[in-house]
Amino acid sequence: MKTPARILYVSGEESEEQIKMRADRVGDFASECYILTETNTSKILQQAQELQPQLMIVDSIQTMSTPHLESAPGGISQVRECAGEFLRFAKETNVPIFLIGHINKEGDIAGPKLLEHIVDCVLQFEGDRHNTYRILRTLKNRFGSTDEMGIYEMQSVGLREVSNPSELLLSQKDEELSGCAVAATMEGMRPMLIETQALVSKAVFGTPQRSATGFDMRRLSMLLAVLEKRCGFFFSINDVFLNLAGGIRVDDPAIDLAIVVSLISSLMDVSIPSNICFAGEVGLSGEIRAVQRVEQRITEADRLGFKEIYVSKYGMKGIDTNRYGIRIQTLGKVEELKSALFV
Repeated sequence: MKTPARILYVSGEESEEQIKMRADRVGDFASECYILTETNTSKILQQAQELQPQLMIVDSIQTMSTPHLESAPGGISQVRECAGEFLRFAKETNVPIFLIGHINKEGDIAGPKLLEHIVDCVLQFEGDRHNTYRILRTLKNRFGSTDEMGIYEMQSVGLREVSNPSELLLSQKDEELSGCAVAATMEGMRPMLIETQALVSKAVFGTPQRSATGFDMRRLSMLLAVLEKRCGFFFSINDVFLNLAGGIRVDDPAIDLAIVVSLISSLMDVSIPSNICFAGEVGLSGEIRAVQRVEQRITEADRLGFKEIYVSKYGMKGIDTNRYGIRIQTLGKVEELKSALFV
């Protein structure tokens, strides 16, 4: 049996009793995990020297204070100096240290910006008060890519890894509804299928409303202008609401094609079959541009049982379509969508 790693968990916010209550609820608590409730960095590093842990966690850096400074914990000078002390200890002992930090209302790390420059890696744990899912994003990584993302579900016994993110990004429904289209996106190296939802209705007031959840509002305005100019769809007299299922935010331009389809679907009140997905970037002249890693997107859609995928015809060079079980449809302009899906 593998010996558990010796871990030192330093808590500056919760007592031993509170931590034990959480550990009993989660279960499988490692016997080699030591708890230290202390905020003085000198005492913490002294205990770490005696214990010689293989991993050290500090929760949180804003509660720590060093006796070398007289300012209150959480201040700029205290956070900077405490992080520097932990950095020196990590380099001298070769012990990896996780510094847990607070964030402000804007979602940035609270405290001095220097804190992000000191550490080797910055991971941001995002949550939503209305969903049980949590997203772990890499904002900085000196030893790898910053485009990766992990998705977890918060349960009573801890976090469960979501190996198939599409289970939360595809909404569940019993019938085909207008205004819905599935996009094949990429988050780092991971392909994901996400559902885009649009609602287009007559504007009640003089100025039509525009609202987007999980998508850039300026890009939505650009796509609406392209549809009016190139396809003759009049969105200027309608309210437009856009939402990405699962509460996630997507910056991949390949989602453009699915959003355009969902907008037209809602405007014409024509449903799109749920076994069709889309991957393509829409340009200002209405062309459907090729996207990166199109083979991975097609493979993921095929694996999840989709029957058809629409992609740009400019990104299919050198790709053998016969080795996929999914039907691949190619488009060059957004004008072709009307005859392909809405006749």
